[in-house]
This record gives sequence, C-alpha cells and structure tokens, in this order.
Amino acid sequence: MNIVLLGAPGAGKGTQAAKLVEEFSTPHISTGDMLRAAVAAGTELGQKAKSYMDAGDLVPDDVIIGLVTERLQDDDTAAGFILDGFPRTSAQAVALDAELSKLGRPLDAALLIDVDPEVIVARLTSRRMCRDCGYIGSAAGGDACPKCGGEMYQRDDDNEATVRNRLDVYETSTSPLIDYYRGCELLVTIDGDRDPNVVYADVKEALDL
Repeated sequence: MNIVLLGAPGAGKGTQAAKLVEEFSTPHISTGDMLRAAVAAGTELGQKAKSYMDAGDLVPDDVIIGLVTERLQDDDTAAGFILDGFPRTSAQAVALDAELSKLGRPLDAALLIDVDPEVIVARLTSRRMCRDCGYIGSAAGGDACPKCGGEMYQRDDDNEATVRNRLDVYETSTSPLIDYYRGCELLVTIDGDRDPNVVYADVKEALDL
C-alpha cells in the first residue's frame, strides 16, 4: 500500500492516517517531521534544508525529493507508506513519480479526503484545545477539558479569517495536483463529512485492504 494522502486542512487526513497506521503499521511519513528529523540528525540533506529554513526560505523541491527518497529506503517502508504533506504541486508529483519508478515502488493510490469548505470552516472555528494536556474538542464541550479539567481555548489559526485563507491557499495549490492524479488514474475520493469510522471503512474498501 503506497499512497499519497490529500485533503484540505481540517478534512480529517490525520485521523484516517492514524487509523491506517494502527491497523496495518504502515509508516505515516510527514515531510515536516522528516525535515525536522534530518536537521536534528545533521545529515547532508538535513544541513542543506536547515540553511534554507534558517533563512526563512522554502526548501527546494530537489532537497525534499531527496529526503523522501532516503526515507523510503528505510526498512519500515518495505510493506508500504503513507505520504502526507508531499507532493504539494504537480511538478513535485512528477518528480516523486520518477524517483518511485527508480525504486520500483510506484504509488497505488492518491487518497483524497473530500469535505465541503463550509463544513471545514464550521469544524475548525469550533475546535478547542486543552492548554494542559493537548486534548482536542469543540466549543460545544464547554470551557473545561473532559480529560484533565484544564482550560479549553481556541488556537490563533482557528479563527475564521485564517481558516478561509488556508483553504484558499490549499485550493490554489492542490487543485492541479488532484487533476494530475486523476489523469494518472490514481485518484480515490472519499466523502470525509461523516463519522470517522464510516469514512475509514470506505477508505479500506477503496484501497482493497
């Protein structure tokens, strides 16, 4: 099971990835986590990435592709992988396909968790997080954390203006990527506006798991 995970912020990608990891032990590979790990380890690619990050610049595609290729050669990815947060553009998708072809490990699917933008706005603006334990709930749950009793608060990036901007950026950057994978006949679209367990059942069926 070699898949790329697609979906807008708040669509529930993380929830579905966690379920796949729990049931199948498939590594969930986030480019953000990979960058931080490579920088911390001081690898050659990590040092290159750090120079761009320290300057506040975007890490170039070739460095990211190199990190992904390195990571996909680790033993734990032998039975498959879930790529999250990469690729972000059609150009990155083409480069990724080329590297995966060299490794003899082509993608099986690009899994899109699809949720209406207005549903996501309502979902994220009502999201609340506990200051003490990090529990995530909703405004409907009240001001006290049900797990530890700590204060529930709204993150700065969960206000409506910021959420809408994030969705606009996602739409602009990711629509061509969705078209690319549809053209490759790899796109699998799942309705994410349902109970997470129902969504997961559809994910497994769509991926023949």
